[in-house]
Amino acid sequence: MLKSGVLAFLIKELKEVLPPTLFFAVGFNLIVLTINLILADYVRSFASFMVATMAALVVGKSVLVAKVIPLLRRFDAAPMIQPILFKTIVYWALVFLVRFLEKLLEYFFAGGTFAGIPKYVTTHFTWHRFAAIQIWIFVLFLMYTSVSELNTGLGDGELAKMFFSRRSSKKKLTPPVADPRARPPAVG
Repeated sequence: MLKSGVLAFLIKELKEVLPPTLFFAVGFNLIVLTINLILADYVRSFASFMVATMAALVVGKSVLVAKVIPLLRRFDAAPMIQPILFKTIVYWALVFLVRFLEKLLEYFFAGGTFAGIPKYVTTHFTWHRFAAIQIWIFVLFLMYTSVSELNTGLGDGELAKMFFSRRSSKKKLTPPVADPRARPPAVG
């Protein structure tokens, strides 16, 4: 009985973590591909793809953990655009902060000091690359939270049914609307 409970828990967790992880794995690898194409920097490309995939695993699990934080459910009763934008901005800001702190830690491990931070940030920090990646991350979070909120609003799993199950001709998303310009059929 205990084994089946643990197995059921692991399957449930896997089903929850798989969609955001796959989404961000594709998204982050697209970011890496874009950067590699722009910079023609193929020497480190395989390692970059592996780092992007590992980052997607971390973000995928982080999104699931964040779903239970009350702050992120603040606008759940509001029109759908509000929780989408709020969650996107919160996720984006956290990633921005983590990425920036990561660069500062690299600086400190290389022997940097607190007094040298302003000079490092203005002279050695690649802001254009950092900003380009942040823009992509914002777009990815916007897409992910939009689909996630839509799925929640329709009922969990309904969006997948709409996309991946065969629709019958009887099952229309919107009822047909009569054209007011159409002539009535001739009687006679």
